Amino acid sequence: MRWVLVLAAAMLIAAPAGARDEFDEFNAKDIMRTCAPCHGEFGQGGGGGVYPRLAGMNAGYLAEQIEKFKSRERENIPMIPFANDRELPARDIRDVTRYLADIKLATRLPEAAGSVDGLERLMQAKLIMQVPRADGDIERGKQLYGEQCGVCHGREGQGRVTKPPLVGQFTDYLLAQVVAFKKGTRPHPDTEELFVNAGRRDMDDIMAYMSVLDD
Repeated sequence: MRWVLVLAAAMLIAAPAGARDEFDEFNAKDIMRTCAPCHGEFGQGGGGGVYPRLAGMNAGYLAEQIEKFKSRERENIPMIPFANDRELPARDIRDVTRYLADIKLATRLPEAAGSVDGLERLMQAKLIMQVPRADGDIERGKQLYGEQCGVCHGREGQGRVTKPPLVGQFTDYLLAQVVAFKKGTRPHPDTEELFVNAGRRDMDDIMAYMSVLDD
């Protein structure tokens, strides 16, 4: 038995670093230099809601979307220069999606106790993400959300494994995705059932509800 353990240890030591480490944080941060202009340094999104928040999302879901950008199953012009095997090979996808999944964004600054270093406070501020309040009937939106979205995305939009979280996401971005689902430019398995009868007022009310969940 002892020689088996020694052999296993020797094989582990001899294995390439990439074979032992499932996640290379240094590589992920380097990749984020390319992603940051649109999605933010910490995946908090940007462009006033044009570019979605990625921080805290399921790594498997993020990887799946990148592959859909690569195959053009999901149309996204800004991603075309980046969504290819040369710019985002499998290892890079694994690293950056794991990195983003582990980022936890607060919704407000922590209380400052005593003297606080300015740089530390700046870094805390960079990790703040709160969706602006959207106009609409929040109570009606809550009911519609429960009927239309809650089963897959969770009662409070927290997501379910590969069903992405909606809470903490920009409402302008979410509305743009609904338009894409209805047009068929972004696939959704339940498009006909969920969105065919949804008018703009319905979507505005749902977004109003979604926008207060992270308060």
